[in-house]
Amino acid sequence: MTSPLSPALVRTAHVRLSDVHVSFGGRPVLAGVDLVAAAGDRVAIVGENGRGKTTLLRVLAGTQPVDRGEVRRAASIGVADQQIPLGDQETVGDLIDLELAAVRNALACLEAATTALAEGQPGADDAFAAALSAAETLDAWDADRRVEVSLAALNAVDDRSRPLGTLSVGQRHRVRLACLLGAGHSVLLLDEPTNHLDASGLAHLTERLRAYPGVVVLVSHDRALLADVATSVLDLDPSSDGRPRGYGGGYSAYVEARQAERARWEALHAEQLAERQRLADDLSAAQNRLRDNWRPEKGHGKHTRATRAPGLVRAVHRRQEELNAHVVAVPPPPARFAMPELPQHQGTVALRAAGVTVAGRLDHPVDLTLGGADRLVVTGRNGAGKSTLLAVLARTLEPTSGTVTRARSVRIGWLGQESALPARRTAAELLGSADLGLLSGYDRHRPIAELSTGARRRLDLALVLAARPQVLLLDEPTNHLSATLVDELTDALHSTPAAVVVATHDRQLLRDTASWPRLAL
Repeated sequence: MTSPLSPALVRTAHVRLSDVHVSFGGRPVLAGVDLVAAAGDRVAIVGENGRGKTTLLRVLAGTQPVDRGEVRRAASIGVADQQIPLGDQETVGDLIDLELAAVRNALACLEAATTALAEGQPGADDAFAAALSAAETLDAWDADRRVEVSLAALNAVDDRSRPLGTLSVGQRHRVRLACLLGAGHSVLLLDEPTNHLDASGLAHLTERLRAYPGVVVLVSHDRALLADVATSVLDLDPSSDGRPRGYGGGYSAYVEARQAERARWEALHAEQLAERQRLADDLSAAQNRLRDNWRPEKGHGKHTRATRAPGLVRAVHRRQEELNAHVVAVPPPPARFAMPELPQHQGTVALRAAGVTVAGRLDHPVDLTLGGADRLVVTGRNGAGKSTLLAVLARTLEPTSGTVTRARSVRIGWLGQESALPARRTAAELLGSADLGLLSGYDRHRPIAELSTGARRRLDLALVLAARPQVLLLDEPTNHLSATLVDELTDALHSTPAAVVVATHDRQLLRDTASWPRLAL
């Protein structure tokens, strides 16, 4: 059921960007971004990693200044970025209080205004009206109950005395997300909110966002969430004219329009390259004729070449000017992901687990056998042991009981959810000449410490694939990747000769791999 829009929320829930530009170190990150959203709008920000999606959320949050352009936003903004703002010593209660600070402040101001009104202080009427309006906008009286509901629905820790240092990264993010869903902000800014949610948590998030009465601006790789929630899309990927594109009609309409535009872009670019080649051929032919005319055949008059030379010279100059003027105005479309040809293990069994458990992390024994081009999807709620199982199969974690055997010659590639890449090295140093279309030329030569979370995830994937494994173990492979790349990766996983094991909560990926065998933990 959609929540009613209070008059105060309708007035305050808005964001507006006009021709916003942001550069880092002289490199443009955002260029000419326009965005208008009001109460009830849910805007999906999409684009490849490094295109400025997180930067745009920071601009909207007011934490990132712009080089040029106009930014207008509501006063009450809730932000779920990829960093938790408190340390290990603080508690769950501290995090809840921090995220509900606007609610606490609104109620405190209303209490003070009520006291002032009762005492007949000058100006108390206006102060009380303003404080009441602020509390009504946030629906402050019901905020703690809404947070409790979301904590339960997201399977988040609700013990307010629990130190954050005892929680996993995913548990911390779920607590913060529950707070934001209940805080009643006019504008909600969400950066990859689904990364740590299981199926029930995803269902709750979808329901709450669809009913959210304010503005939602969302960055997510979760295509199912975007399809279910977004009312419009802002695409930061390069376009034929270099500016971001806005699309109405929801995510499915965006996908269709974007594909059609990409096809037109590629065709126009190919036409311009062909025209430039034709002009270059004409110039070369004119230059050849000019050289030939300056070497007349034996027996010809000596002045024939002189009478014809000026016209040929003019023709050469004309072709040269046309060629120089015909700069390819339409830039080449961005590179697509190119999955390397992975080998298939030729033996009967590549990898086998028998009775595998890990105390406190994977309690029920697991048996599985992989060979050839086998496919397997590992499912289960958060904490069921999906990541643990893949780590055991990759031999980076020893089981408490049971055994894992692998063929002597088999190569196994493991993409975990976290990695420890050398901060001072570059992607180019680690990848060498391998180019899978996953990283831009700029990101390939930056220190890894300077890469975005998405770019590091792409590098992790590139390193796994570049080793040409015969068995792929992929733990939440869609995390931090763009929707376009996820589609391309999904297609590649269907066709690769290697065996593939995927552990995921991604609903669209689960739909796309519906024909694969399942292992439910």
